[in-house]
Amino acid sequence: MVLNLGILISGNGSNMVNIAKHCKNKSINCRIQIVLSNKECEGIKKAKSNGLKSLVLKPENFASRHDYEQRLSNILKANKVQLICLAGYMLKLGKIFVQSWNKKIINIHPSLLPSFKGLNAQKQAYDKGVKFTGCTVHYVNSELDDGEILDQRVIKISKDIKYEFLVKKILLEEHKLYISTLNMLSKGK
Repeated sequence: MVLNLGILISGNGSNMVNIAKHCKNKSINCRIQIVLSNKECEGIKKAKSNGLKSLVLKPENFASRHDYEQRLSNILKANKVQLICLAGYMLKLGKIFVQSWNKKIINIHPSLLPSFKGLNAQKQAYDKGVKFTGCTVHYVNSELDDGEILDQRVIKISKDIKYEFLVKKILLEEHKLYISTLNMLSKGK
């Protein structure tokens, strides 16, 4: 059975493009039903150029955050989405939304959770001088970067590594980790 995905983005969309590539070449048993963003961004342009159904849904165009998330949920359901993939989506989802999609939302985070939650996780790790960092795919709950961890990738930080290189290295591991996690979930594991 094919796992129907809805991808939420806010930025460049590199994880979304990577997922789309793997869906297209059938290396994962998934199909992207829709890509949604909370703002105009490079990722939406990439989704359109890849022939993916996409939509910008701006929270400021709604009377409340609840109304925005209700509309978001309705769109995902109308597109038969079974799993929501957060891929650089920079809004924290509300408790009601998360509870209604319990264990059906996953996120990729650029650190080894539970360390370095929130924004700029790569910079937090780099500035702290840790010897290892990486990325994590986890279920989303109502707390920031706190849900059950599905899988992680570890990266050793050498003392002479430049910050920009570390960010690129983590992103490459994110691409691999998201695909292996989706492959596992699509097989019901």
